[in-house]
Amino acid sequence: MRKYETIFILHPSLDEEAIKANVEKFKGVIENGGGVIENIDNWGKRKLAYEISKVTEGYYTLVNFSADPELPKELDRVFRITDSVIRHIIVNNEK
Repeated sequence: MRKYETIFILHPSLDEEAIKANVEKFKGVIENGGGVIENIDNWGKRKLAYEISKVTEGYYTLVNFSADPELPKELDRVFRITDSVIRHIIVNNEK
């Protein structure tokens, strides 16, 4: 098991329920793939560093987790097919 962290930005037009549903969806992908979530940090609505498709704000969420090397590929696939995700990144957090 390796340590990873991912941060994803959700579209600002989503309501609170949709944001929670998306976070639970990604949490489920990690847990169902054999990963262990260590921390979920909701940063809330923040201004983006630069405009993305005419959007200037987004809901940021940081997730720290441990998983096998195959799980980040599946998580990346789910991020890419989810329309409400503006940007995402998954980083191997080991030295």
